[in-house]
Amino acid sequence: MSISSVSEWQSVLISKIWDLPKEDSKIIPALLLSYYHLPSHLKRCFAYCALFPKDQEFNKESLILLWMAENFLQCSQQSKSPEVVGELYFDDLFSRSFFQKSIKDNKTCFVMHDLLNDLAKYICGDMCFRLGVDEEKTTVKIRHLALVTNEDQYSDGFRSLYNAKRLRTFMPTSRRMNIDYYWDCKMQMDELLSKFEFLRVLSLSCCRGLKEVPGLVGDLKHLRSLDLSSTLIEKLPDSTCSLYNLQILKLNSCFNLKELPSNLHKLTNLRRLEFMKTTVRKMPLHLGKLKNLQVLMSSFRIGESSEFNIKQLGDLSLRGGLTIEDLQKILNPLDAVAADLKSKINLVELTLKWNHSWDLADLIKEREVLENLQPSKHLEKLSIWNYGGKQFPSWLANTSFSSVVSLSLENCRYCTCLPSLGLFPYLKDLTISGLGEIVSINADFFGSRSSSFSSLETLKFSFMYGWENWECQSVTGAFPRLQHLSLRHCPKLKGNLPKKLLHLRNLLICECNELVDSAPGATELCELELQDCGKLQFDYHPTALRKLAIIGDNTMELSLDFLCESKTNVPVSCYDFLETLDINGGCDSLISISLDLFPKLLRLCLTYCDNLQSISQGRTHNHLKDLQILGCPQFQSFPGQGLSAPWLESFSIKRLRKLKSLPPHMDILLPSLTSLLIHDCPRMEFLSDGGLPSNLQNMNISNCSRLVDSLKGPLGANTSLQTLSVQKVDVQSFPSEGFLPTSLTCLIIRDCPYLRTLDYKGLCNLTSLKKLTLFDCPKIPCLPEEGLPKSISTLRILGNCQLLKESFQKPQGQN
Repeated sequence: MSISSVSEWQSVLISKIWDLPKEDSKIIPALLLSYYHLPSHLKRCFAYCALFPKDQEFNKESLILLWMAENFLQCSQQSKSPEVVGELYFDDLFSRSFFQKSIKDNKTCFVMHDLLNDLAKYICGDMCFRLGVDEEKTTVKIRHLALVTNEDQYSDGFRSLYNAKRLRTFMPTSRRMNIDYYWDCKMQMDELLSKFEFLRVLSLSCCRGLKEVPGLVGDLKHLRSLDLSSTLIEKLPDSTCSLYNLQILKLNSCFNLKELPSNLHKLTNLRRLEFMKTTVRKMPLHLGKLKNLQVLMSSFRIGESSEFNIKQLGDLSLRGGLTIEDLQKILNPLDAVAADLKSKINLVELTLKWNHSWDLADLIKEREVLENLQPSKHLEKLSIWNYGGKQFPSWLANTSFSSVVSLSLENCRYCTCLPSLGLFPYLKDLTISGLGEIVSINADFFGSRSSSFSSLETLKFSFMYGWENWECQSVTGAFPRLQHLSLRHCPKLKGNLPKKLLHLRNLLICECNELVDSAPGATELCELELQDCGKLQFDYHPTALRKLAIIGDNTMELSLDFLCESKTNVPVSCYDFLETLDINGGCDSLISISLDLFPKLLRLCLTYCDNLQSISQGRTHNHLKDLQILGCPQFQSFPGQGLSAPWLESFSIKRLRKLKSLPPHMDILLPSLTSLLIHDCPRMEFLSDGGLPSNLQNMNISNCSRLVDSLKGPLGANTSLQTLSVQKVDVQSFPSEGFLPTSLTCLIIRDCPYLRTLDYKGLCNLTSLKKLTLFDCPKIPCLPEEGLPKSISTLRILGNCQLLKESFQKPQGQN
């Protein structure tokens, strides 16, 4: 809203908007004033958003398509399409703060503030109705209806809609974008289509059980948008092709859909066709005649016949992302030219795939095919899989091909050199995998000795079995923004790694047995994982490290210096920020580990450390939440004064053959422990003065018969335990009276070959027990004669419980 003159401000001051009645007090007058100063074309677009429940995440493009279907977009200017006009409208409302941007799961979406949601609902009155959220009122005035599918209240409200004869919008919606919430339609499809003959927008997306669309859909002559995504339909009725006003048809995630109507080209007003994630392989003929049609399809599989020839893509205006599969079936490279990918400026993601099991015959032809598949310069993401040529196409090294943000070259097993990629200005993610003929990566890869890969943040190499040398020392300005570097399964790599990776935060090196050099200068390194790198040496110590994983055959000094208390050449302060430490095998010299070296450690996992005997601790540890010890046969003891970690939430120990007891006074020293797992510790039992932590909620015990014998007192006295799993216990009757706490809601008894009876006295007082699972208990003949606790709502009998299963098949009263 722009007000420049005194008179305009005076009119605002005396406006009656400031005198809203009390029942409308939640509508802030200043917001209503902002709405009244909107142009008329934006007013109705904003008011339509009253269909969204509060906190609804919505996609910009999807909302524009709804506006288009409702004929809200004024396209008087011949040069602008409805989609472009809608984007202008949306950006205008966004600039006025009617919408707010939100980032969820790395995807951009939008929301309306609750006060603006109230404003939209106030403005539209009874015209927009959200079934499941709004209080039911008269339905005669309703024009736009949304079913809030993640609410339960709408199920009985369908009948009240029968008076909404002039309904224009019928669609489900959910509060979370990109999450399918399935719903049940309480009306027959024939009834729904005949009742609401004036519909412009019809969405049955995620309608559970919808397998067939009635032919009556062809009678909806005003329909402009039809969405049948995520349903079980196998085909569309031919009457769909008589919807001459239809502009938008969505069939995404219809996994049973195998073909589209052959006369789809008769929908002369169709502007958008979506059938991503379907089994449709054959494109209808003559779709290219629809000059305004934009097609979104996830994949196109090339076949032997002309019906599946890649030339079919030539006349289509493709949008979004596309995977073209079985490229080896292109017999004539000129067919790839006819696909005309270069002109498809709205195709922003492209994957080109050859069949990985195909026996390559003509390397020259494959090079020509890929050369002729040059995409638009607007492409942002490109993946090339199983390509059989020896060289990559010339366009891949062309700097005009500069919009690419993500590039993946995978299993191109005959290629002997990489293209010059270092000058791509926007490239952020680069993955190179399975190029087994690459022996050396030289300076040509960088494209420049002073500035290359200026935007790259993630670089991954994997399964490069022939790669020996990386010539990167002469390139001084490479990778100035690199944050993630991954080297996996490069067994012959001996050369140096890039230097001065000042912003590197994540480094993973796996099965690079000949690699000696590290990546020094990475002062911001936060996560480091080293797996089976027997010769790797680190000559520096990152001070910001938060996660460290050492797995397999690692013999470098780093794996020992900071772990062994006898080592003094590494400053303890180097690991002040370490939050996760995972050591899995390969550290034979590790006998004891001190928690005092890691004051902020949240997770400690020690696995297959053959000589580890103890964990030491000199002071209370205030951060540790997850402790796991697995397969350390020499481990015998925790700190002498008890493991004092008041924030510990999860505690797991497995295959500790010599360990006889858990730390004493766990109830005092581990007050925050909620999860305890003990597996394959046959000699373990609680100390006489040890009790269970008071907040323990989940406990899993396996192959610890002595421990189970000693748990009767501590376990039964616990008042917080909710889930208990007992496995591989040598008992004939379970549970004994008073053994289980009354707070238990879920009990799992598994793999107990000698168990013959469920003790009724041990079960009868479990008034909170809701779920009981019996798994692989072959000798239990039946349930207790007295029955089970009445609170149990779920009984599961799984695996080898044959006698028990047979008892349910016997006639009543028969033993």
